Amino acid sequence: MNSEEPPDDNKLIAERRAKLAALRREGRAFPNDFRRDTLAAQLQMSFGDKSAEWLEANPTPVHVGGRMMLKRVMGRASFAQLADRSGQIQIFLQSDALGEAYERFKSWDLGDIVGAGGVLFRTKTGELSVRATHLELLAKALRPLPDKWHGLTDTELRYRQRYVDLIMNAGSREVFRIRARVVRFLRDFLDSLDFLEVETPMMQPIPGGAVARPFKTHHNALDLDMYLRIAPELYLKRLIVGGFERVYEINRNFRNEGLSTQHNPEFTMLELYLAYADYRDLMEWVEKAIRGLADAVHGARQIEYQGRRYDLAAPFDRVTVEQALVAHHPGIDPPSLRDLTYLRKFCAERAIPFHDHDGPGKLQIEIFDKTIEHKLLDPTFIYAYPAEVSPLSRANDADPFVTDRFELFLAGREIANGFSELNDPEDQAARFRAQVARQDRGDEEAMYFDSDYIRALEYGMPPTAGLGVGIDRLVMFLTNSPSIRDVILFPHMRPETI
Repeated sequence: MNSEEPPDDNKLIAERRAKLAALRREGRAFPNDFRRDTLAAQLQMSFGDKSAEWLEANPTPVHVGGRMMLKRVMGRASFAQLADRSGQIQIFLQSDALGEAYERFKSWDLGDIVGAGGVLFRTKTGELSVRATHLELLAKALRPLPDKWHGLTDTELRYRQRYVDLIMNAGSREVFRIRARVVRFLRDFLDSLDFLEVETPMMQPIPGGAVARPFKTHHNALDLDMYLRIAPELYLKRLIVGGFERVYEINRNFRNEGLSTQHNPEFTMLELYLAYADYRDLMEWVEKAIRGLADAVHGARQIEYQGRRYDLAAPFDRVTVEQALVAHHPGIDPPSLRDLTYLRKFCAERAIPFHDHDGPGKLQIEIFDKTIEHKLLDPTFIYAYPAEVSPLSRANDADPFVTDRFELFLAGREIANGFSELNDPEDQAARFRAQVARQDRGDEEAMYFDSDYIRALEYGMPPTAGLGVGIDRLVMFLTNSPSIRDVILFPHMRPETI
């Protein structure tokens, strides 16, 4: 995108700069002595049902302030619409009441920040308004707003200039209000269950807790290479060892991966751990929490997302990885699902890429990711993940090929990942060594060996269950947003070209 302004905008900006220069000469640029005492929504709530006669008999002085979104000059009387964080309120201005301030108002522009004082009344059309007796320009906007009828519709500009998107699009503002409610609900829910909210390092000497490619940086004072965390998992589990039996963190993770409608290199996760529980307890918790969120945000458990209705009141499906492979590939041979030669042939016939060092568990997941995940629309728990792709999960007692791990899929994307934690230090060390071997063979997402974490486990960690929930994807679903960039205030993008 070229950042140069269109010719018309350049002219408007120049005109506005000239107005600001005049304000500076008069000593009236950017004052900070006006104080508003009420918001537009508060006025509507308190006086929206009052008649014109009542308002005239009970004069109510108010001071309002906001961005001027509409301006109608009609000789000696004019109207303006001011927008604050709660909504909009109309201002009625008269030359006789305002004098010189009214003349100055006529040269003000849409987008300017304006303060007004006066009394409430109703116009002839019945609109609650402020009859201004005081008016001042609080901040001059040098750039014109987008066309008022179309708002900011260019998708790239909406992401790149989120501040303008928020000014013009009420729907965008509502997305981020809902996002805040989602996070608040989850905090309140966990706090009520005696979880402790904690903070763990964002920069780590060893990136761990997930299979992902990290961002690398360098700490000069320590002369130490460090990594932006890909997950807080190993630190949170250290806290379980230390005796905090229920902990959670809502914060950022960083993964040096591609950009898409579902992926941003910096994203928000809820991660929690509770002792004396297993993955089945977490599935119950997740199902209950998502229904609670639907109730809190929408007041209903039937949610519309991208043209399809989802029933969150119905029990979530529960299917193993291998059951999903059989159900979605009728020609697959169930007895051969763990046969390496068979799986390699199956992948090759379907152009599913794999590496020579991938075992049957990894190939199962490659098939699942490429051919099944996007089809899981209704909420579905996929469980019994292969141990090969679950280096931190506890192996299933009856079938050690798989682990006590699940992922929740909704609308064709992963929302949550949970499992019974591996608390056997010797088994965990062996899993780390296997990951290091994958790294040596060129796997940039393989885990590192974390000797301090092994030492922590050697002090003893109780049976524990852990869960990660992608806040961004959850908010996408609850706000009917097609892209993760719609729910991140400032998503990462390529630099503007000049």
